[in-house]
Amino acid sequence: MNLQVKVRAEREEEEEKREAEENDQPVSPTGQYFNSSALSVSIMVVFESEIPIDDSPTMSTLENLLLPINPRFSSIMVKDEKGVQHWRKVKVNLEDHVNIPVFPSGLAAYDEHVEDYLSKMAAEPLPLSRPLWEIHIIKYATRHGEGSLVFKLHHALGDGFSLMGALFSCLQRADDPSLPLTFPTRKVVPKKSTNRWQGAVRVLSACVDTVRDFGWSMWKSRWGEDDVSAVRSEGIGHEFRPISISTVEFELEQIRRIKAEIGGTINDIISGIVFYGIQLYIQAMNQNNIATATNKVTALVLLNTRNISSYQSVDEMTKPNARSPWGNQFGFMHVSLPTCANAESADPLYFVLQAKKIIKAKRNSLVVYLTGRLLETLRRIKGPEATARYIHGTLRNTSMTVSNLTGPIEQMIIAGHPVKSFHFMVVRVPQSLTITVVSYMGKLKVALGVEKGFINSQLLNSYMKESFERILEAAKGKRN
Repeated sequence: MNLQVKVRAEREEEEEKREAEENDQPVSPTGQYFNSSALSVSIMVVFESEIPIDDSPTMSTLENLLLPINPRFSSIMVKDEKGVQHWRKVKVNLEDHVNIPVFPSGLAAYDEHVEDYLSKMAAEPLPLSRPLWEIHIIKYATRHGEGSLVFKLHHALGDGFSLMGALFSCLQRADDPSLPLTFPTRKVVPKKSTNRWQGAVRVLSACVDTVRDFGWSMWKSRWGEDDVSAVRSEGIGHEFRPISISTVEFELEQIRRIKAEIGGTINDIISGIVFYGIQLYIQAMNQNNIATATNKVTALVLLNTRNISSYQSVDEMTKPNARSPWGNQFGFMHVSLPTCANAESADPLYFVLQAKKIIKAKRNSLVVYLTGRLLETLRRIKGPEATARYIHGTLRNTSMTVSNLTGPIEQMIIAGHPVKSFHFMVVRVPQSLTITVVSYMGKLKVALGVEKGFINSQLLNSYMKESFERILEAAKGKRN
């Protein structure tokens, strides 16, 4: 009798395994790149609460809101006999995904403990034996809020646009939960009419920009390693070194004032502020060593390649042939940071105008599209592991990554907790500096992920603030 039961159980187990294999979904090429022997990249999203955190609704919120968003939140990555990765649906034990740290009691504020905890969390890889996400509930007050909810999500699940869209679907408007969150819309500037000669010149210019940018991008990815500088340390394996995450906040209305005076886009202004702040920091760290202070520094700027400027519902993103598809839909371009012999005495607007000029030229070319085609060709010829190594080299050879996302205009609540502010950070990348930007409730938050013990985060923060103040004053002076 016991033998019959055992045989039946084994047969049922085999049938369940066969059924699971039949329902496996292929992992996208980019998903395979980000979960490989060369790369294991995650995204951390930190929501800071206005009120002390009550963790009692955690399990019901995750079960009823997060898991139904996409099957990937209930799946693990498995390899078939050919080494091809697939998503396999599994039963989720939510307790394995929820972490509630305990710090020493009796302190007035816990900023240092929280920073150390986030640093440790950023360095640790997500376990591959369970779905690739986790939540950390930090029930301690800092200068940013009364507590923090931290989501850590593997980049193989999707890019920042997909994952933030998923998290936003779990949140509601604080003023009226029955209404959807709204996001800033990008104004479409109508193209100026051109004659045949002007059109030909524009096409020729785009071709020249494309050839130049694509050739330079390939060279940078394979051989063109940035020099060691105050924002890029020596050696390899930066993704395994601990990082420190800090933030700087700017008023979006003041950014718009700068934009109104000198033109361009919000991204141009932010890029100029970041580039100028980095130059101030590099030259301060190198002081009188002008040769070192003016070394070339390259940023890898990540771009959403979807043909849409605002979030859609998750249902819309997961439909076949969606305009804004779920997954990793982004490209990158190399941007050389503007330099000058003495940033302290330079015109602050120079960095904004240079950023505007550089980014406009890059967007005028097809380098992002061709880079995507190159990666796909490389995957077909050499496989996803070789492609992942190419991407790793692309990251390692540059000094930093810069990415940005748009947040809601209204205040959000999550499980009854009003969100005071939030930011995100890409972690476990082979660089000493990662910069992310997100807007929320009329403010722009810049998060800086820096290699601990190498980059002075407090000093870099102060130069970012100084950069903003100088650019704002220079823009006012131009008006007067």
